[in-house]
Amino acid sequence: MNLAPQEIRSYFVTTVAANRRRLFQVDANAQLMLDVLQHYRTQGKFALHAFVIMPDHVHVLLTPAPDVSLEKAVQFIKGGFSFRLKSKRDVWERSYNEVQMLEREKFQACMKYIEENPVKAGLCAAVGEYLYSSARMTDGIDPMPRHFR
Repeated sequence: MNLAPQEIRSYFVTTVAANRRRLFQVDANAQLMLDVLQHYRTQGKFALHAFVIMPDHVHVLLTPAPDVSLEKAVQFIKGGFSFRLKSKRDVWERSYNEVQMLEREKFQACMKYIEENPVKAGLCAAVGEYLYSSARMTDGIDPMPRHFR
């Protein structure tokens, strides 16, 4: 199936806590981020294909809903978390990094990178052991988008 580039709307997104603060090292904060991801996924704002909540950053592989821009999807995640956290300090770095997934192989490589990230960082011994990763929490994860199947 040949799709125009604007129809391929899956992205690997990384967002970092302000000053690389280890915000998500606190279980309550990591759980709050997990709740935010699932809340907006359930609302249909985006499909969530993979994620990992690292101590100072978050990686997600997502496909925004047809009526939601990537910028808005990231705003839901970052803004939704910040609002619920109610911190008086800055929560996030202003920007985020994104890579558009144009090929099935790249999508799969990013998914693997996300799942292996806690192992490479020495936070666990094997994929699937880290508490705040889609490799462990397979409920609430959406399948690969149709345009890659």
